[in-house]
Amino acid sequence: MFQTKIQGEGGKKSVRNILKIGIVGYLVIFLIIGSFLGGLVVGEKIMVKKEIASVEGGKVLDQNEKLPDYLSKDVAFDLYWKVWNLVKDKYIDQPVVDTKLFYGSLAGIVAALGDPYSVYLDPETSQKFTEELSGSFEGIGAEIGIKNNRLTIIAPLPDTPAEKAGLKASDKIYGIDGLDTTGMALDYATNLIRGAKGTDVTLTIGRDGLDELKDYKITRDVIEIKSVSLTIKNNIATIKLSYFNGDTMADFEKVVQEILIKNPKGIILDLRNNPGGFLDTAVAVASEWVKDGTVVFEEFGNKEKTDYPAEGRTRLKDYKTIILTNAGSASASEIVAGALQDYKKATLVGEKTFGKGSVQEMETLDDGSAVKITVAHWLTPNGRSINEQGIAPDIEVKLTKEDYNANKDPQMAKALELLK
Repeated sequence: MFQTKIQGEGGKKSVRNILKIGIVGYLVIFLIIGSFLGGLVVGEKIMVKKEIASVEGGKVLDQNEKLPDYLSKDVAFDLYWKVWNLVKDKYIDQPVVDTKLFYGSLAGIVAALGDPYSVYLDPETSQKFTEELSGSFEGIGAEIGIKNNRLTIIAPLPDTPAEKAGLKASDKIYGIDGLDTTGMALDYATNLIRGAKGTDVTLTIGRDGLDELKDYKITRDVIEIKSVSLTIKNNIATIKLSYFNGDTMADFEKVVQEILIKNPKGIILDLRNNPGGFLDTAVAVASEWVKDGTVVFEEFGNKEKTDYPAEGRTRLKDYKTIILTNAGSASASEIVAGALQDYKKATLVGEKTFGKGSVQEMETLDDGSAVKITVAHWLTPNGRSINEQGIAPDIEVKLTKEDYNANKDPQMAKALELLK
């Protein structure tokens, strides 16, 4: 039997960041699994979240179901100290460290929102989160999120322990080293899975099409994220974009220059299993196809919007472009795919994306800890919501288990067919 543990943890840095992970989910928090993105990533809820309508004196769920009375009453802050002292005086394993209670209470404040992408990050986790976004960390190399109330692999990164062990996008994580993940906070799960190079973690995985759960023992390693690669074959350029991190644009610039020199007849932009990353990187990538107009809208709780316009480079706008997507495409990937689809600059082939369309801001605090909090949702240029909806392909092509086992890629084959 699993033992269930529920706890919030945390990570760092003061940047506006779309992770859901990744993506992914987050960030989502990027399983630095290391450390989720993207949030990535990565767009789910720990609990099923019903639509809430505001009314004076409290809030109403589904118009009829009232919140518990205690949530609409005033409380004295003295109650906090009563609980603090109760724990200090009566908890069996003494002494209880004051700072542990303090940081735990901060994590609890943010966890009370019920949003897996809003988290308090203690100084240690904050530092690890920053390392992840810089493009190097220790872990298994996968992005996790919460989908349908279950911890889910958004995407394993290429050539990482997670991919080599056989993890796939949309795998459900039922256990981490024997602990039941039901109801487990995303941030806590991330901390359980990440770890030092050479150490092992066992994930209990459920997968569509499998009749029973399967344990995957994975040895953690240093994860170096190479976010961009280019191959040109039969006069078709294939750009594999694995992540939108701090190194992406320097590498993407080299790819664009090579494409301009070799002038292929078409481009395939492969965003499959890309859990997301930085917003400004997504806007910059989309701007190689989109000259004028908005790449993505940021919609806040009051329905006000901020738009992020294209940067006008458009060096790839005249190339016929196919974008490949799947359920592991999240956050920044969805922004790029949605923008090029809305402006009819690319044809999307593959499967519906993950649906991690929430915006997190990070505030770094004086002690090195940070709060990552959801402040808005992403909308495509045509006003389509990305969050929990995802981006549907223009041409749906499944990649089945049989295809995978036979080393077949019908999605890529369809893209090549469209570019003939």
